[in-house]
Amino acid sequence: MKKLVVLGGGESGIGAALLAQRNNWDVLVSDAGTLSTAAKQEFESNNISWEEGGHSLDKILEASLVVKSPGIPNHVAVIVAIKKARTPIVSEIEFASNYTNATLIGITGSNGKTTTAMLTHHLLIESGVNAGLAGNIGNSFAKAVIEDQHEVYVLEISSFQLEHIQTFHPHIAVITNLTPDHLDRYGNSFEAYCDAKFNLIKNQTENDHFLYDAGDKSIVSGIARHDVKAKQHPYTNANTNPMFTIDNPSLRGRHNAKNAMAAATIAQLFQLSSQEIQASLQTFQGAAHRLEHVVTILKVAYINDSKATNVNAAFFALDSMTKPTVWIVGGVDKGNDYTSLLPLVHEKVKAIVCIGVDNQKIMDVFAPVVDVLVEAQSMDVAVNAAYKLAVKGDAVLLSPACASFDLFENFEDRGNQFKAAVRRL
Repeated sequence: MKKLVVLGGGESGIGAALLAQRNNWDVLVSDAGTLSTAAKQEFESNNISWEEGGHSLDKILEASLVVKSPGIPNHVAVIVAIKKARTPIVSEIEFASNYTNATLIGITGSNGKTTTAMLTHHLLIESGVNAGLAGNIGNSFAKAVIEDQHEVYVLEISSFQLEHIQTFHPHIAVITNLTPDHLDRYGNSFEAYCDAKFNLIKNQTENDHFLYDAGDKSIVSGIARHDVKAKQHPYTNANTNPMFTIDNPSLRGRHNAKNAMAAATIAQLFQLSSQEIQASLQTFQGAAHRLEHVVTILKVAYINDSKATNVNAAFFALDSMTKPTVWIVGGVDKGNDYTSLLPLVHEKVKAIVCIGVDNQKIMDVFAPVVDVLVEAQSMDVAVNAAYKLAVKGDAVLLSPACASFDLFENFEDRGNQFKAAVRRL
């Protein structure tokens, strides 16, 4: 029996281990940290070997294949040792793709990939296409392949999940945009980060399709560096499809017009009619924590955009605002350059509430363009401060532009705490 090691026992690791075990691999799951109780129960009930708190390198190097969870950086000792031993390393996305004959739609990008994936899935299933949604959203791809067989999978895929791609081959690939993000993972090289994203298309042929924002200079320069064989479908603001009217609060903002263009183009490739696409664009419910309207209190709108973990996402959020805005911003700074936000902040933001352990950089950058800046060390304090600063006709926007790990478990926890605090007002 062939041996397979899964490094990391999180969502993707559990899925990869279960899929491997069902396909007659001898599986070991190895996690440097602590496995969750649920993960251990899943492994025990399926007779899958596991270890936590460190890696048994001798056992790992006996494997004929290693599936690496996306959260593990490539410079850690265990990865270096596996590479030195020339044991193949693949991502969970790559591994799962070997066990399905479904048509694959792969969607990546710095921002917009969740909305584009959800909207694409919505358009397809509303028109009767047997489509599943997985990857960086919902179930891992491996778990989806086990649990819910579909003829089509719409996959949201991060750069981390695209690092170890060998044969993965989406019939339709989308890169929504490319802006600096996760550069700590890529040796502070934006080009290396972009190249990871372009792994999405490396196995495509002339029978496949590649959609991208033609107005994104980083994508255009990436195309020049890579051998693009697929049929290209560039879209820009200038060629907004006049056949479709996007009148849906879940798709507000110029960035969402582009996301909708990508999804509608995919729907057209599946031969969906313009009438079907138009009708489904109106019924789409947006992603949680992405420009999510929470409630209106005393004619002040409260909007949860906790998923905005980088500057570009916050730019899109601010750009979509049509009311004077109290902006809640801050968290773990990933080397952010906030200067691109200055014109928008000057135009739209009346007050800033900084939420984070260290807010000095944000306060220094925006003090010249915003009169009122206050600090908060918890979500309750931040929301109460925003409530006092906002008047009838304003909006309160949580769009942090930063990671969440200083005060919260993740961006979902941050968004949920915001919604709970707002509802307590």
